[in-house]
Amino acid sequence: MRAIITVVGKDKVGIIAAISSLLAQNNVNILDISQTIMQGFFTMIMLVDLKDCKLKFSELKDLLIKKGEEIGVDVNMQHEDLFNSINRI
Repeated sequence: MRAIITVVGKDKVGIIAAISSLLAQNNVNILDISQTIMQGFFTMIMLVDLKDCKLKFSELKDLLIKKGEEIGVDVNMQHEDLFNSINRI
């Protein structure tokens, strides 16, 4: 199973490290990543593989949201199929 993770917030040191470390701790492989800074705002989108993750989707999503709150960014995770369906419109 694959998912899309988005991260948006004020740019600061350590955003990528915090999110990617949490993913690595939970055996989530980052397949693709894109990030940019737009007028001081950090934006990142990741395609991840969840096949080796031992957590339920909702548990991982909650951990990502909590980590985002700790570092001051908004984090969202969607199943790849849902993301594709929404963005096809």
